[in-house]
Amino acid sequence: MLSEEEVARLLRHIDGREWLVACLLYGSGLRLLEALRLRVKDIDFEYRCLLIRDGKGAKDRVVTLADELRLPLERHLGARRTVWERDRARGTADVYLPYALARKYPDAASSWAWQFVFVARLPSRDPRSEAVRRHHLHESAIRRAIARAARAAGIARRVTCHTLRHSFATHLLERGADIRTVQEQLGHTDVKTTQIYTHVLKRGGSAVRSPLGAILARNQAPE
Repeated sequence: MLSEEEVARLLRHIDGREWLVACLLYGSGLRLLEALRLRVKDIDFEYRCLLIRDGKGAKDRVVTLADELRLPLERHLGARRTVWERDRARGTADVYLPYALARKYPDAASSWAWQFVFVARLPSRDPRSEAVRRHHLHESAIRRAIARAARAAGIARRVTCHTLRHSFATHLLERGADIRTVQEQLGHTDVKTTQIYTHVLKRGGSAVRSPLGAILARNQAPE
């Protein structure tokens, strides 16, 4: 687990789409693949939330989206849409759809709503279908970015993508969030799993405010 000051230092040494993914891991408590499998339609800017589909245990859940990520995500999606439009013109805009949805809704695979938010730089051949399509960003890109950032930030301990998720849960509980609400944010089936983060129980109401804002404010403060 990292302190808030360590998370701030870590994020200073990440940029671009890797920074956005890292912010979602910490700011929304996502698992790495949950962040990388996000589709455009899963982001709700109006209600400041993300819909995590088919998470661990094949469960869906709704998690908080930090206010501070709205503008960066909107800018990213603007650039992402340009890539999608180019892929559509080339006939490579189809994405993988789960549960035979591609057969039920043949136009959905190439639609904007179903596109992955974070994608690989180049299309590749999908071994499941042999179709050439743009897959979501590979996990290794984020793992390497976080490992490099931890070294650059002078954090001696091993830092992984899951470390940011752990830190999210602990910092929420330290700020007084109800443990049942944190359990829902993390998608834990059993509250005992959530209790390993802290002994702080039943503080405050159920409203969740992501701790990412405080982290980004630290990065903007003068040294």
